[in-house]
Amino acid sequence: MSGTLLVVDDDRAHLSMLRTILSGWGYQVTAVEDGSDAASAVREKPFDGVLMDVRMARVGGIEALQQIKAYNPAIPVIIMTAYSSVDTALEAMKHGAYDYLTKPLNFDELRFTLERALEHMSLARENRTLKKQLSAEAVMGAIIGRSKAMHDLLETAVTVAATEATVLITGESGTGKELIARAIHANSSRREGPLITLNCAALTDTLLESELFGHEKGSFTGADRKRDGRFMQAQGGTIFLDEVGEIPLHMQAKLLRAIQEREIQRVGGDTALKVDVRIIAATNRDLQADVQTGRFREDLFYRLNVVNLSVPPLHERQEDIPLLARHFLERFAAKNRKHLKGFTPAAMDVLVRYPWPGNVRELENALERAVIMAVGDYLSERELPANIVARVRGKETYDLPPGGMAGMALEEIEKAAIGQTLRETGWNKSEAAKLLQITRTTLNSKIKKYGITLNGST
Repeated sequence: MSGTLLVVDDDRAHLSMLRTILSGWGYQVTAVEDGSDAASAVREKPFDGVLMDVRMARVGGIEALQQIKAYNPAIPVIIMTAYSSVDTALEAMKHGAYDYLTKPLNFDELRFTLERALEHMSLARENRTLKKQLSAEAVMGAIIGRSKAMHDLLETAVTVAATEATVLITGESGTGKELIARAIHANSSRREGPLITLNCAALTDTLLESELFGHEKGSFTGADRKRDGRFMQAQGGTIFLDEVGEIPLHMQAKLLRAIQEREIQRVGGDTALKVDVRIIAATNRDLQADVQTGRFREDLFYRLNVVNLSVPPLHERQEDIPLLARHFLERFAAKNRKHLKGFTPAAMDVLVRYPWPGNVRELENALERAVIMAVGDYLSERELPANIVARVRGKETYDLPPGGMAGMALEEIEKAAIGQTLRETGWNKSEAAKLLQITRTTLNSKIKKYGITLNGST
């Protein structure tokens, strides 16, 4: 039987003997002399199995086993020891060892154990592959839409998925860009590898660099151990950089180098680490406009924009609204143990005619609330958010008194404007902040200041 094995033993003579025997059995063997080297080797290269001594000078087999299992729980690790002990065997098995052998090794037993472990690994891999294929169909099926715009988008996404091309997904907030990214990964040759996501707008500059590239122990306050970043975590798979347009300029240069050279450097480290990842990025910004204003690097834009997929806003695919509405109604009805048969004609008319500035996310939020409020067999117009109904029926409300703004304090006017904008965007804070021409941080502080909540303006 063939396969790739990592053999770990600080007894050089025993290690050399094992390498010779295992190679003679047809295995490709990598040999290291310490547990720390074993844990590093597993991160750098895929192995079908590990054969490891339990007693070693620096990092022992139990500690190395824990590190290996933390990185790759599926890999079978066989522990060997000259100190036959039930306690040691139980500890090894407790931490995920596949089996336990005593020295001097019985080579027939060793060969049988290895074959059994690798056969188990092969069956598990086949099972994962089947699940991945089913998952790919499920992910693609989760993208709901029969409009020509969505049909063309999905057709292109499937074509691109089969390649290694870097993809930039663009579109308004709430259109489902992450679903498209997941569909591409699930239909790619990397689907057995991880899909690692990172929201680039959710982190400070320092944390963003650490999250992307990892850090060395002691590289900054709180860095009490070495940590792999998202690029290393995505080895052999895909990294999805959401809201990539929010990355600051100085970090864009480092990201560009990672994409061009396919190597990264941990914060506080001086060693270049090779990475094998596919990159998918998404943004709701106009990056070409940002390039013109100097806010986004032109060279990085072209590196990311090898293939561009533009997700259409919901108001451009009105024919998909009934399908999406039915999907959300069924999901939230089941979640809330309600038996709803569908929508009244008036309610569906409102849903189709409303422009949905917050896109699918706003529709989802509106229908979750409506299902919770529903009392009959059909979801009616009265259960839909009042601002949505008012906008469609031509009766806009702005939470202002009958006399209008005259005599109101500026803070009351600001509070009313923020509350209405949040409802108009389905509580999409990024979109609301853009419409109000303030930062998301400022918006959050004003929401807190005025006590604005999801269920009402105050």
